[in-house]
Amino acid sequence: MRGMTVLTSRPQTMAEKILSRRGDQTVYAGDLAVVDVDQVMVVDSIAQSFIERMQRDLNAVPKYPERVSIVIDHVAPASTVSVAQAQKEAREYAAQTGVRLFDVGRGICHQVLVEENLARPGWIVLGSDSHSTTYGAVAAFGSGMGATDIALAAASGKTWLKVPESVKVSFTGELRPGVTAKDVALEMIRVLGADGATYQSIEMHAGDRFTRGERMTLANLCVEAGAKAGLVVPGGEILTSYGYDVPEWVYPDEGATYVREITVDLTALNPRMSAPSEVDNVHDVAELRGLKVDQVFIGTCTNGRIEDLHAAADVLRDRRVNPQTRLLVIPASSQVMEEAMVDGTLLTLQRAGAVLGTPGCGPCMGRHQGVLAPGEVCVSTSNRNFIGRMGDKDAKIYLASPAVAAATAVMGQIALPADLPEAVA
Repeated sequence: MRGMTVLTSRPQTMAEKILSRRGDQTVYAGDLAVVDVDQVMVVDSIAQSFIERMQRDLNAVPKYPERVSIVIDHVAPASTVSVAQAQKEAREYAAQTGVRLFDVGRGICHQVLVEENLARPGWIVLGSDSHSTTYGAVAAFGSGMGATDIALAAASGKTWLKVPESVKVSFTGELRPGVTAKDVALEMIRVLGADGATYQSIEMHAGDRFTRGERMTLANLCVEAGAKAGLVVPGGEILTSYGYDVPEWVYPDEGATYVREITVDLTALNPRMSAPSEVDNVHDVAELRGLKVDQVFIGTCTNGRIEDLHAAADVLRDRRVNPQTRLLVIPASSQVMEEAMVDGTLLTLQRAGAVLGTPGCGPCMGRHQGVLAPGEVCVSTSNRNFIGRMGDKDAKIYLASPAVAAATAVMGQIALPADLPEAVA
């Protein structure tokens, strides 16, 4: 690991520890820190602006090309000539400068960087996408920034920021059957509120619960409470399954200072759903049962992983999508797609009537591959349900887990898997 050894004088949170290690002094919430950046991620939708900042404004090239990745995922394949031109320029820039390029079909930036081991415990990963908090799943300080800050980080290998205060979220109990990490994440956002952790680090204490993919779902949603970062304390398969070097210093100290502490009782949770048009407008799915749905979308950096496709396939096996409802399924990466091909998941989904898409963001931000018409209702496994997010401003978006989304596709209305009639082989 790069960085100096730092001796602390009082207990620190995870965010304080990582920012101290990646900088040149011990820091606490409210301090200004200049830190080394381990990975800079640029998405296609911001690539043109990034390149302009680097070439025109800074007259610079990436100081460490191996620490910069360009990912073409937001509108992939290109939907218009202007988008195609921007992506062409991104490819040319990558070839000229030696930075990594993950081209059309490789998948969504956050999924790809985690798969490629470009986000690791104790690292700082900055991305030109707000859901860069996802990297906190593997105990990396991940945060989204705009084109100018991202360019400065690429040019210098460093960034500066104010050390955020931390919110401690503790999970107790165990999930009941049918309840998922997506339900946990939505409940956490409901309790915190849409602005309840603005420019703060949400530090999640989960013990050995949750897979890496589930931890990515939790960290991903943190920005929907305004968080600067979302860090899951390492445990479970993060310690055993992926070969991560998890340093002892990355764990928060007992007695660290938190601006707020909340507890989520997993045992008490039911399947949850976020209703239009704010992510913290969260209800039990049972309260929303019966609402007619035009489109269901399963995918995104929140819930497009292999375990999410498995959950959907378990519901859809030997069933058919309602003829009045469209079901779009877009794997989060080519690796996920390949796994789903090999184990038969994609065949199950297609036989049920799903439309399969190129690994990437799909219609999540409303630019292609399934945008919504005026008045349409969509149940999505994504992370945002703002007005106009997936198409027309009069469309409505409900956020849910893959299992609930799949059950909704079968029924043609908001439903739980338990509502479905017996499958017929």
